[in-house]
Amino acid sequence: MQAFVKNITEENHNQASHLLRILHAIQARYHYIPKAAIEQLSASLNIARTQIIGVIEFYSFFHLTARGRYELLISDSITDHLLGKHTITDYLSDQLQVTIGEVRADGLVSLDNTSCTGLCDQGPAGLVNGYALPRLDRARVDQICELINQEIPVTLWPSELFQVNDHIVKTDLLLNHPIIVGDALQATFKRGLTATLSELDASGLRGRGGAGFKTASKWQYCRDESESQRYVVCNADEGEPGTFKDRVLLNSYAQQVFEGMTICAAIIGAEQGFLYLRGEYLFLYEKLKTLLAERRQLGLLGKNILNSGQHFDIDICLGAGAYICGEESALIESLEGKMGIPRNRPPYPVTKGYLGKPTVVNNVETFFAAAAIAHFGGDWFASIGTEKSKGTKILSISGDCAKPGIYEYAFGTTIETILSDCGAEDLLGVQIGGPSGLFISDLELQRKLAFEDLATGGSFIIFNKQRNLLDIVNNFTHFFAHESCGFCTPCRVGTSLLKNQLDKIIDGHGSAGDVVSLEELCALVKNYSHCGLGQTAANPIISTLARFPELYQSRLKNISYEPGFDLDAALETSRLLANRNDAASHLTQVEQD
Repeated sequence: MQAFVKNITEENHNQASHLLRILHAIQARYHYIPKAAIEQLSASLNIARTQIIGVIEFYSFFHLTARGRYELLISDSITDHLLGKHTITDYLSDQLQVTIGEVRADGLVSLDNTSCTGLCDQGPAGLVNGYALPRLDRARVDQICELINQEIPVTLWPSELFQVNDHIVKTDLLLNHPIIVGDALQATFKRGLTATLSELDASGLRGRGGAGFKTASKWQYCRDESESQRYVVCNADEGEPGTFKDRVLLNSYAQQVFEGMTICAAIIGAEQGFLYLRGEYLFLYEKLKTLLAERRQLGLLGKNILNSGQHFDIDICLGAGAYICGEESALIESLEGKMGIPRNRPPYPVTKGYLGKPTVVNNVETFFAAAAIAHFGGDWFASIGTEKSKGTKILSISGDCAKPGIYEYAFGTTIETILSDCGAEDLLGVQIGGPSGLFISDLELQRKLAFEDLATGGSFIIFNKQRNLLDIVNNFTHFFAHESCGFCTPCRVGTSLLKNQLDKIIDGHGSAGDVVSLEELCALVKNYSHCGLGQTAANPIISTLARFPELYQSRLKNISYEPGFDLDAALETSRLLANRNDAASHLTQVEQD
């Protein structure tokens, strides 16, 4: 082990910023990070062992104690629940004789849940030693169990067990006009870098990760910084349950994504870029590395790209199971080999990003669109959409519909049209933007896909009237409590309190006062959390409570209060709490109590 760790750290130039890569290699080899390896890394990388342990504990794919030689993780996303996840997990547990959350006595196999695998259109899904297992059913489980019990290496398993489909159902402007490799770069250099930035500005392209900041402005801000060293980062950590369109773009259109990154680098003056790939997409890693090598051979990466005098290369960093790393500053922290805790802003990444240098962070779809705009021009892209939302949006549609998959729509399209196209019937509602987004009911189908109405990073989960809405909200609330990074008290404690309070109501032990307290907790977590995770964690409760108050009311029990108990006064005190400026101190006291 000492020799292995030494080789891995030397391959990574003994750089502390490469800690995640090193830990991935050790985890893959030993199925946990041994104490002796931590001590060795501490000396080689010149970082405290406590810092290394903190990183290991932060990411769900790293472990301080041994996991099975076959580590099975089953997706716990609501989309997997709809497709029978619980039944399949129980069957898998019985067949392998291993309890969920445990390692089998012989150390051969372990079984646990994971938040979401990004395979929402082909679940129930899971991972084995990090590699995707879509469309799990009894026949596949039987095959997997036999392979494990016979101790067949995962590399020798039948390829059909790992076959992930793209499911592209509807195409529009971007997907109908893929770029020939190198064409967008040639168009950029021919037109000129400043002119290409102007085309991007004219296109009205806004970030496709959900926030919707204007792309040209972000690139311009970074370009204007006085620092000579700049970076480009592609955020491929689409951890939002219900989102999988970036997975499809990287599987079928990665060359165009890399081209968009390279165009950005030329415009802002960067020589190094990173693709931050979520750990659940390990199956794409080698393929993407091969495509990068091909681009270097074609003169599209490396030194003097297409004889332009521009130098730029791209490296891939693999995430390790942390939803929070989808937030751009947390992602940068992770790139630097640290816990993915969001930074205070300002300064923003365009000013001080990776290693403190100006950095552009954009979503996969944003770079994909930027390459097309560089080739076809800004007017081509801006010709469709709405006044404030130009172009198209690529959606990941899953849940209760006949045709789940990838759909591309012009901004301004109604929800009713989208539901009709994908075959959704007997509608209860749609969760738009994933758990952090908004739940709309069947009475809101004339609303439109647009930043000025329904903005989304791409997740579009459909539920029919056979589903229990409170079960859905419960899944989302537990998800946020699990994924909180723990940095700030309002989120760390608040999400757990939300989970507990909601559980109490759903289990039939709540009163009207508990619903009031739930609303006030929502306000506290939303208003006082450090980053977007906490600020949106209450959204599933807020949006469904506003639309379906009777469902919450139906779970309340009748309570007879003790003589002298003033319910109105108690509720008023609770309401006042929501407006207190010392909310964080209050939650800290709750945690201590």
